[in-house]
Amino acid sequence: MAAAALATGVPDPVEYPDSDGEPIAENTQQFDWIMMLKGELDDLFRQDPNVFVAGDLLWYPEFGNPANRIAPDTMVIFGRPKGHRGSYKQWLEGGICPQVVFEVLSPGNRPGAMTEKFRRYESLGVEEYYIYDPEDFSLQGFIREANVFRGINPMDGWISPRLGITFVHDGASKLRIRKPDGTFFRDYLEVTAEAVAAKERVLEVEDELEEERQASERKLRAERRKTEKERQAADIAKEQADKAKEQADKAKKQADIERQRADLLAAKLRELGINPDDVK
Repeated sequence: MAAAALATGVPDPVEYPDSDGEPIAENTQQFDWIMMLKGELDDLFRQDPNVFVAGDLLWYPEFGNPANRIAPDTMVIFGRPKGHRGSYKQWLEGGICPQVVFEVLSPGNRPGAMTEKFRRYESLGVEEYYIYDPEDFSLQGFIREANVFRGINPMDGWISPRLGITFVHDGASKLRIRKPDGTFFRDYLEVTAEAVAAKERVLEVEDELEEERQASERKLRAERRKTEKERQAADIAKEQADKAKEQADKAKKQADIERQRADLLAAKLRELGINPDDVK
């Protein structure tokens, strides 16, 4: 029916609300985890245009049946483009079911409701399903095998086949999620703190570069002053040398004149029969 309606271009008369009237989270702890999962998974696949990540988005698996809906805390769909959606209508998304689903527990999550979610995700075709309780740090994981969910045990050190992330616990048993590049998922405050620290490092580097630039300019100016002084000293020395040479040339010229005069006088004396050497 869905394919026929889409093929003929017949408008769907059924309304699929974008909200179920339920809050995103029942407490701040649950909200923080949902936001962290959604944000960090978005960041993990930011380079892939065909991975869609959503948080608390209504998922309608069945055309014409708006009562059949569910809103995972976080879901990841491979093979669908990024972009804003009011809800995820599977028949408009190439029939692709979300492959990975996360649920973050709160005190209001009743066991019966969680069992129902488990059965629905299993029947709808979800490949990986993770349930985290931030109160006691417990994590449950399920993976599809032979069309049913199999429990993952142990979860500590488990690597998601679809996401490539690793679930680990630190010394206090708190859940941490490691990305393939070795970095960990961070909450908003951690991301903000890292951004502030990075900005401060950039400012420090800029200050260091500015200090180096100013020091280089001071050194260059000092070298230019030194070079100018050396040039001036060389000019003075050259001027003095030129004057000394000029004086030497004058003295030599004067000496040549005196010698010529002496030679003429000696010649005159010889003409008169006087030995110049006898003249004192």
